[in-house]
Amino acid sequence: MKLSFGFGAGTQEVEVPEKNLLGVLHANEAALGLTGEAEVRRALEEPIGSPRLGEIVRPGEKIAIVTSDITRPMPTDKVMPALLDELYAAGVKSEDITLVFALGSHRKHTDEERKRLAGERAWKEIACVDSDPADCVHMGVTAAGTPVDITRAVAEADRRICLGNIEYHYFAGYSGGAKAIMPGVSTRAAIQSNHSMMVRPEACAGALETNPLRMDIEEAGAVCGIDFILNVVLSEHKEIIRAVAGHPVKAHRAGCAFLDRLYLKELPQGADIVLVSQGGAPKDLNLYQTQKALDNARHAVNPGGVIVLIGSCKEGLGERVFEEWMTQSESPRAMIERIGRDFQLGGHKAAAIAMTLEKADVYLVSDLEPDFVRSIFLTPQPSVQAALNAAFEKLGPDATALAMPYGGSTLPRIVKQ
Repeated sequence: MKLSFGFGAGTQEVEVPEKNLLGVLHANEAALGLTGEAEVRRALEEPIGSPRLGEIVRPGEKIAIVTSDITRPMPTDKVMPALLDELYAAGVKSEDITLVFALGSHRKHTDEERKRLAGERAWKEIACVDSDPADCVHMGVTAAGTPVDITRAVAEADRRICLGNIEYHYFAGYSGGAKAIMPGVSTRAAIQSNHSMMVRPEACAGALETNPLRMDIEEAGAVCGIDFILNVVLSEHKEIIRAVAGHPVKAHRAGCAFLDRLYLKELPQGADIVLVSQGGAPKDLNLYQTQKALDNARHAVNPGGVIVLIGSCKEGLGERVFEEWMTQSESPRAMIERIGRDFQLGGHKAAAIAMTLEKADVYLVSDLEPDFVRSIFLTPQPSVQAALNAAFEKLGPDATALAMPYGGSTLPRIVKQ
């Protein structure tokens, strides 16, 4: 069977023998209603666990809208028109609204990037700024000891509205909800404190109430104060197919439940070879982001198997500390041991890759130099076809294979029959 995987702005093709192929993980069939901006307006009209936004905000209040940065597929430009209409109808003035891009630990945007993310209308009508981890307000501490230090533009607002897209997250369980606050507009020290819980087995994709890291995120959100969320679930082609609005936890849970109906994939067995991609740009710009697909694939691969990770990574590794850990560690095991005694943001993704390497080999199809790929404990391959051929050579002609073309979205779960 001929398969296609997103790779940067293009694709990579591969022929997989049908006798070896266990399946191709795409979204489940789910009943869809409205889509796009119409679905966003429906969600605003039917909030979950909350009054309508127009009953919460008041004229003269300063409104901070927190949204994702350029590394996330959140279509801020598609949701802002409906959100602005809702705010204006409540008497809020454009000069009292600030759109804050939650950088977390990522780089600042250019003006052009902010304009593209915000959309033409929001860019013209309201202030659009990056969060600033160097200018934060201390608002409290969570029970786990995480400082709630929030960028000033958000901390000093009268009302806070959090945007986001909901997808699986390899240790926060799911993205979206209060994650716009922690880590979105928090300090590096606060993010490190929260993310240090990633080594706990309960901190994994698809886990919420049993996940200590997600619980800490939501406590930080409560300490800061979130008045309203507007989250979306995207199709494999990045179209809005469901929106949820309202209470920061109740609305988020409704969105997560829909995501499960769409993207949770229960499998009767694991595969010897897993072919996985983030789906192309912008989610495979660097290895720091592409790792998310790798972690989901880890749940499907058999011990001793091969994961073929497909991602351009044209911007390199993508984060300074992550690069230091990946390039200067003696071995994958050394990274795992280090994260247990010296948690560092950025290093956490290196440790996650190391944990995957303890289960399976990782063949990387990317734009990175082959010698560099070898130096970071991965096996470079020039194409997906070459990688698959090498995996069959290693594991034998009867090795089973599974394809995950949108690996950052689909979450495999092995369910023994």
